[in-house]
Amino acid sequence: MGHVDHGKTKLLDAIRKTNVIEGEAGGITQHIGAYQVEVEHDGNERAITFIDTPGHEAFTAMRARGAQVTDIVILVVAADDGVMPQTIEALNHAKAAEVPIVVAVNKVDKPEANPDKVRQQLTEYGLVAEEYGGDTMFVNVAAKPGIGIEELLEAVLLTADASLELTAPVDGPAQGVAIEAHLDKGRGAVATVLVQKGTLRAGDSIVAGGAHGRVRAMLDENGKPVTEAGPARPVLVLGLTAVPGAGDTFLAAADDRTVRQIAEQRQARRRAASFANSRGRVTLENLMEQIKEGEKTTLNLILKGDVSGSVEALEDALFKLDIPEEVQLKILDRGVGAITESNVMLASASSEAATIIGFNVRASNKVREIADREGVEIRYYTVIYQAIEEIEAALKGLLKPEFEEVELGTAEVREVFRSSKIGNIAGCLVRTGLIRRNAKARLLRDGAVVADNLTISSLKRFKDDATEVRDGFECGITLQGYNNIQVDDVIETFEMREKKRA
Repeated sequence: MGHVDHGKTKLLDAIRKTNVIEGEAGGITQHIGAYQVEVEHDGNERAITFIDTPGHEAFTAMRARGAQVTDIVILVVAADDGVMPQTIEALNHAKAAEVPIVVAVNKVDKPEANPDKVRQQLTEYGLVAEEYGGDTMFVNVAAKPGIGIEELLEAVLLTADASLELTAPVDGPAQGVAIEAHLDKGRGAVATVLVQKGTLRAGDSIVAGGAHGRVRAMLDENGKPVTEAGPARPVLVLGLTAVPGAGDTFLAAADDRTVRQIAEQRQARRRAASFANSRGRVTLENLMEQIKEGEKTTLNLILKGDVSGSVEALEDALFKLDIPEEVQLKILDRGVGAITESNVMLASASSEAATIIGFNVRASNKVREIADREGVEIRYYTVIYQAIEEIEAALKGLLKPEFEEVELGTAEVREVFRSSKIGNIAGCLVRTGLIRRNAKARLLRDGAVVADNLTISSLKRFKDDATEVRDGFECGITLQGYNNIQVDDVIETFEMREKKRA
């Protein structure tokens, strides 16, 4: 755990000698991953399972859960940056979960690094280093050159041996936590689960949150198949009927019927809770109008993301927004996977549609058509900061103006005149609307766009310059910097107009 950009994922990369960070949007960890490494200690092979919790403040929800499923927290603090707000936040989560802490002072290879300053700063928060007479182990590390990695792993094992009695029954049905889950196009619902007791085997019937199914296959963090997973082993499970929520407990049962009944009971409870929340809706577009009228309004959102951890983090961050008193924020539904028809139908179920937020997911053309017909707004985001900022801006009435394309007119090319001075001139008949000088244009040939982002540089009626020519009249058109004009081409002109916000 630790502040954003203090090197948590880089440190994990150094430990397991692979690279996770390249696959993350914006270079920040947006999903929880769990990985196990083998360490030799006192002549024995010991296994340590790492859960990589994201660092940005939006991920408080995931980090809080990360602390609850862990036995020891490694608090990563950059030696050149010192203790930051999210460092303290992570520290509070670890204290609330009552787990021992090992501090990794990272980036000690940098010239401006000051590891002693970090030790002094953390003393104020009750973490006193062993060298200062305390009981917290501090280890100086540098992830990129790989300095201090072995010492850090040793500190983790020593802390575990000194502070914890880490035992769990291996026999019996498996129990544990779904750390992360997402919908895979080829494999269906995929969940990363951490077994806490018992042994999970391929073929077991399991229930995780409101999802159930039979374990079709289990994969380790490197994508290799495993047949069974004991306590503290993270595995990727395939075969669930739906995507469980991040942090949902899972358990294995004797047969499919039992897990289905448990899942149905959990789903019924969740439905009842979400139904109690779904009353009265308003869109981002008409929100400010209702506020001006002095009404207390509610903005309803439906959140869809690529993985459940991101959805939960986004929801958590939205509820923490500093928004006007007149506005209430309600999350009608949240889920994993592409935006579906049922999401749109739920959004439009009331007189005022809810807004659908898609985080790293899209809606198909068919779903988009239904959304247009039902008047449901869908917004797409790939980085969580943008989603939070834009929704906050909308709630405060600060959204930047939006522009939409408005067609002005079309002209059909009847003749092409060559000119050595100004290039090719298109002799045209205006078919619809009007053609205006200096307007934006595109050239169509057989219905396909041949050139876009063009400008009508000159417009003539016979030999006279014209500002605009209406439908039914002939004119001469030259397109700035573009000469590849042919007879029967169509010149389409348009302008960008600001969309009025309600």
